[in-house]
Amino acid sequence: MEKVKEPAVAGTFYSNNAAELKNQIEEFSKTNKNSYKIPTRAVIVPHAGLVYSGRLAFEGLSQLDKNIKNIFIFAPAHRVAFEGLALSGYDRWATPFGEIELNSEINNNLQENFNAKINDDAFIQEHSIEIQLPLIQQLFANVRIIPVLIGSQTPDVIENIIDNYYNDPQNGFVISSDLSHFLKFEDAKKVDLLTAQMIETKNITNFNPQQACGAVGIIGLVNFALKKNYSLIRIDMTNSAATTGDKTSVVGYGCWFLYEGEKNNFLKEHYSKFILELCKISIKSRFIKNKIQINYPAVFDEAGACFVTLEKDNVLRGCIGSIIAHRKLIEDIILNAQNSAFSDPRFQPLKPEEIDKLKISVSLLSMPVEINFNGENDLLEKIVPVEDGIIIQDRSHQAVYLPSVWEQLPDKKDFLNSLKLKAGLPAEYFSDTFKAFRFRCEYITEKQ
Repeated sequence: MEKVKEPAVAGTFYSNNAAELKNQIEEFSKTNKNSYKIPTRAVIVPHAGLVYSGRLAFEGLSQLDKNIKNIFIFAPAHRVAFEGLALSGYDRWATPFGEIELNSEINNNLQENFNAKINDDAFIQEHSIEIQLPLIQQLFANVRIIPVLIGSQTPDVIENIIDNYYNDPQNGFVISSDLSHFLKFEDAKKVDLLTAQMIETKNITNFNPQQACGAVGIIGLVNFALKKNYSLIRIDMTNSAATTGDKTSVVGYGCWFLYEGEKNNFLKEHYSKFILELCKISIKSRFIKNKIQINYPAVFDEAGACFVTLEKDNVLRGCIGSIIAHRKLIEDIILNAQNSAFSDPRFQPLKPEEIDKLKISVSLLSMPVEINFNGENDLLEKIVPVEDGIIIQDRSHQAVYLPSVWEQLPDKKDFLNSLKLKAGLPAEYFSDTFKAFRFRCEYITEKQ
């Protein structure tokens, strides 16, 4: 006889009335921003009561590929302390919408190969997996679940499980986690922004468990993305104050999806037209003195660095940019477009009649990575022509060339010597304090 797990938090974390619950989720569907129409197989979603974070969780889960047949749900254990990973011994889980089947074959494999153990006691009053199920049932007609509760466990096991099962396109992965807990509103925003930056830059070396209750699952997915050179794209962020109005003690919520590639490639592939139009709007706004009002997806709230280049009649008319991401990408694009038009010291400020004659190009820069070398010849050996943008530093001297400069200076030695001159150094200069960094660019160019 099959074992069915009855709901533990229906009537508290979500309605135990099927009609009311369906109406609530239908409202989530109506208000779903649906910013990205790109299917994914892994998401980070919150797990508070549906009234608080249900909209955001629905938006994240709706990003999952509809061809998925098995959904792993990795969630932290809030009620029972244990070592390792806990699996469910039930055949099905029930919600007000009916029952959802557990994939027993994968469950058995996790026991055999990843030292996970059946521990039904850990699931009795746990909400962090159950809260996702009504949303999944409304979004997927025929899927099976693999609920995994995380106890005292290192993130590498989660990374290895995802890596092991990711090759099968029928498998999807949900990391269930809220962000900061019970901080004042402004403090929570700062902590959650730091968490977002760690996730988005895949730099989670100093990730503190207090930043997110599902930290182990988040770190596991981030490390998987880092290994594969994939990216985690922000869907949205909020906190409980948006619902309660109480800013004295809030819980943070964030949502991300996995993109199989680099973030700048994602931006170029899906948002080239938007980025170029944003540059044009930004420049025009300076003439009409209007505040820029434009809707944009949350990926543009992530930190980003870009150069904006303006050409008129195939001649440079302005170029200003950022080497390192130090503000929201949306702000970087707007300010660099305006500065290229009006503040490049090599040119007079742009005139209104010139706008329609401009060709706009935007270079999206990756994070610079220091090149380790032993002497100038070794540095030249390690530079990759055409692909590498290069930054050099020596004490107060610094200069940067975008990869596009290789078109004018294809020889490595000439490229480096010219960059030294730009930095105010002699062409043959070198020292023990000389540093070099590489970065890559995605180019977005207006067609004329």
